Amino acid sequence: MISRTERTLNHAVLAVASILVVFPVIWFIFAALSPESSGRIDLTQLTWGNFATAWQAGSFGPAMFASAVITVGAVAGQTVLAILSGYAFGILGVIGQKVIFPIILLGLMISSEVFIIPLYYQFHAIGLTDTWLGLIIIQIGMGVPFGAFWMRATFRAVPPSLVEAAKIDGAHSWRILWQILFPIVRPATFTLVLLSFMWTWNDFFLALVFISDPSKQPATLALGVFQGQHTLNVNLMAAGSLIVALPVLLLYVFFQRHFIQGVISGAIKE
Repeated sequence: MISRTERTLNHAVLAVASILVVFPVIWFIFAALSPESSGRIDLTQLTWGNFATAWQAGSFGPAMFASAVITVGAVAGQTVLAILSGYAFGILGVIGQKVIFPIILLGLMISSEVFIIPLYYQFHAIGLTDTWLGLIIIQIGMGVPFGAFWMRATFRAVPPSLVEAAKIDGAHSWRILWQILFPIVRPATFTLVLLSFMWTWNDFFLALVFISDPSKQPATLALGVFQGQHTLNVNLMAAGSLIVALPVLLLYVFFQRHFIQGVISGAIKE
């Protein structure tokens, strides 16, 4: 049983850690509302117009739409492939899976900088550079290794007796997956969707290499250009950064309970 001293100490440590995490965020928000370009905080004059100014000056409307298209397409593809591969490796069994699965996991260990140049030339040869489709395909390919690992572990945590009972009742593989197993692994799938959304939305490097057309650039590239043009306007740079980060923040705030449930429900147990 935890003593009162230990409980008090734990609460004190958590309180200090929370302050250290929350304080920079609050400071950043007030810097975005600062009436001065230096970003000096002035609580008496909160300038909400900084967000409108940053939105127009940075042309964030088309960029946010581009990011939405790329992210939704990539997350949808990653999720479907993760569920199918996790089901195949975790439940059905694949011939040669002891060799195939480790090869897939190599994708988690290889940095994108290693293959980005040959990949660019390959995509350029088939006309997929400067296109949202090309970036979606790359994001899907990079998300498959983690998705396969995540969902395989999730499916392997399901009691085998449940699958055997479904087979005895005459259920075929697709019905077992979507009607029996998917409701069970939904929390882990939702967590995977949130992680994939965050990683894809925040991507800068791949978009920088494969997208050079300003009309097709996602929000992260638009933010980089905007910050380069307004280096001395700290308040506008902070406002632009908050605009780009807002979808991820809202997604996590509204679905954090599902995210935590997916993490603690045994999604990474073997």
